[in-house]
Amino acid sequence: MAHLNYNHLYYFWMLVRKGSLAAASEALCVTPQTISGQLKLLEGRMGPLLTKRGRRLDTTELGRMVFRYADRMFNLSYELIDILDYQKHESVRFDVGVADALSKWVVAQLLRVASPPDMEVALSCFESRHELLLDELKSHKLDMIVSDCPIDSAAEPGLHSRAIADYSLAFFCRDKLELPFPFCLEERPLLLPSRKTAAGRELKSWLDEQGLNPTIGGEFDDSGLMQAFGAVGREIFVAPAVNNQQFEQNFGVHCLGETDAVKERYYVIFAERMIQHPAVARLCNLEPETLRFHSFFDH
Repeated sequence: MAHLNYNHLYYFWMLVRKGSLAAASEALCVTPQTISGQLKLLEGRMGPLLTKRGRRLDTTELGRMVFRYADRMFNLSYELIDILDYQKHESVRFDVGVADALSKWVVAQLLRVASPPDMEVALSCFESRHELLLDELKSHKLDMIVSDCPIDSAAEPGLHSRAIADYSLAFFCRDKLELPFPFCLEERPLLLPSRKTAAGRELKSWLDEQGLNPTIGGEFDDSGLMQAFGAVGREIFVAPAVNNQQFEQNFGVHCLGETDAVKERYYVIFAERMIQHPAVARLCNLEPETLRFHSFFDH
């Protein structure tokens, strides 16, 4: 084979990734007939790459091997474009995924550190579950994720995670309660992070260890919604114990107490190529202690 038509190969790669002609044609902005024609030309040079099973297209053994090579090639080309863009433009785009379990006040502070006013960074934030954000990162739709759990780089080749901060959790309520902490947690319904989150699971275990059996008033995937719900109601809710006095003043709540036994942990997850991105590099080069004493209400 003297020459490989990379445009034909790209259409095949996109078709396998998207799973159907309709989805691939939408992503490529061409008709399904165009993709079919390009695929026939590619199979004429390589051999059968796809087989039809009912209404579904499956890859042949040859097709699976070709896709693996194409996947590496085109992912590398995307990485090269990203790196060249970071070096060429004074203003760079920074697409960040944020796990909805995390405190938005803490995430806002982290992103302020990553992209201060003197850096020309066009920030775009997307919020979702950790698993969905990880898929978006692998598809080059995100530059970085801020999450409550790390990844295993051995299981996710090409991706890295770094712990950048952790904060003890504090308990807040609009009303002052009679019993001392932590026994006061049984006086009102308690709002907790979802058990799908690391903090939610640790809090449940900690409550059991303390011999407490509070009424669970709700479990939330979104920490911001949980804190807003508690701030306008009479339930007890949790938030990172970063700057409790200002938190009380701004939201009209009282801190009942805090525990060092349960921490909300913050990790950044990024592809290897993204270490070239100025905002990612800035976060990765900071020591965790640098972030620990920042006040969210100082500026």
